[in-house]
Parts: sequence; structure tokens; C-alpha cells
Amino acid sequence: MRTEAYAKINLTLRVDPPGPSGMHPIRSLAQTIDWSDLIEMECRAEQDDFVVEGADLAADDTNLAVRALAAVRAATGRSHPVTMRLVKSIPIAAGLGGGSADAAAVLAMGARCLRLDPRARDALGPRLGADVTMCLVGGLARMAGYGQKVQRVPEQVTFHVAVAVPPLELPTAAVYGMWDEMEGPRGTPTSAGYLPPALRSYGPLVNDLTPAAVRLAPDLGDWMSDLTRRWGVPVVMSGSGPSLFGLFSTRSEADGAAADVAGARAARGCSQTESGRRDLPDDE
Repeated sequence: MRTEAYAKINLTLRVDPPGPSGMHPIRSLAQTIDWSDLIEMECRAEQDDFVVEGADLAADDTNLAVRALAAVRAATGRSHPVTMRLVKSIPIAAGLGGGSADAAAVLAMGARCLRLDPRARDALGPRLGADVTMCLVGGLARMAGYGQKVQRVPEQVTFHVAVAVPPLELPTAAVYGMWDEMEGPRGTPTSAGYLPPALRSYGPLVNDLTPAAVRLAPDLGDWMSDLTRRWGVPVVMSGSGPSLFGLFSTRSEADGAAADVAGARAARGCSQTESGRRDLPDDE
């Protein structure tokens, strides 16, 4: 089996103070995009094997893909050998949900491999990470709670994005910790006029974690200002950062905007996807 696992961006991200568990409830409008990792799985293997290419990631239980397969095995009670190959393209630690996308794809592939009911498979998502359920559902969706509540948006909306990943390190826990230290600041909303008409009822683009991220990495503010000037559209941070994006009407505009970025870890023009992954034929 071969699957493309798609990244996601948070068009909006509203954050509330932590609950008794210490986790922060969120409200988000998110979209999966066609920046993808490739995952291959062989169900009839002689022994377990997991290879990661394209990024310096461990092939152990610190990797969400490994933990996803372990979760499927625990749910089914089946543990026959499986081989996996993960080819990373989505930048890591970037706020694009790459690890969650990989986990969601492995849940789907592992469920087919080990014959796990889809409802039982989906219940495993929230246990692995806040974005895993979103990546299982894919498309344009509203997220709530701790990421486990995901509802697809019914409107047919078309837009494209330029995404740039500045060369900054912003650990998620540190960003949320700073947000708490700053007593829960709110992000600055962009004009709703830059949203596709069908999205305007869902509010302006805004990310409440942006003030905390900029406090931790002041250069992020410079990146946002520079990209806003270059692109001529509002620039928003995805997740806990540092990825930044802007919306465009056409893919060629998004590609051109991404090509105009210098010094980033990565930059790419992307289009929406209707799901969180795409199964590939063996010869593709």
C-alpha cells in the first residue's frame, strides 16, 4: 500500500485557557493542502522494519507513525510483522501537522492491513495528537475541543495558498507556555475581504498563538511583515508556527509568491485537498 499524507493549515486558530487536564481548548477552521509525505506499508512482511527518508527522525515510538501502528495493533490484538517506509516532504516542527498527517495515514493503512473497523480506527486519532482527527477527515473543516471534534464545512470553496517556513524553531509546548505567561493574548484579525466569499461567515483569518510565537522568536514578526509586503495579501501563521501562509485566487499566483521567498526552510504554492490522504497505485 502507498499513500500520500497531506499537510494542513489553520485558517483560524482561537485558543482558550487550559482546562483541568492542562490542555488548551481550541476553535479552528483548518484545510488540508497538497504538500504531502509518502508512506508505504507492506502487510505481509517477514519482520518489522521502519525506514524514514528525507528528515532526521527516529524510527521508534517517538515517531507518531510508529505509535499509530502500535495503536492499531493494540486495538486489534494482531501484531504480525509490517514494514513501513516514510518519505518526508512536509517540513517538521512547522505547524503544518506533518506528524499528524503521517499518523492518520498509518491509522488508515494499518486498519486495512489488520482489519480494524473504521469507527474504532477513528477513535484512536485523538489519543495520538490534536491534529490527527483533522488529518483523518481532511478537506475544509472546523475543529473544536482539544482537536477531537472535527466537522466538515459543506460549502464548495476554492482557493490556493503560498506557504513559507522561516528558519526558526518554535516548539509547540513553548508557544503555548508563553501564551499562558502572556495571559492569553488574542491574535490580530485580518480583513474578511481577503477570504473567499463562502468563508467569510466563518470569521477573519486570525491565530491567537501569533503574539506568543513572536515573543519567543521576534524574527517571525519581520518575516510576516516582509511576506505581507512581497505578496500583497495578509499573512497568517499556521498552528504554533513558524509556517506562514497567504491566500491566492490561482495556483500560479501561489506558486509565484512562494518562488519569491528567500532564506526560508521551505516554501511552496499549494492547493486544497478534499481529504487527508490519497491512496496511490503501486506503479505511481
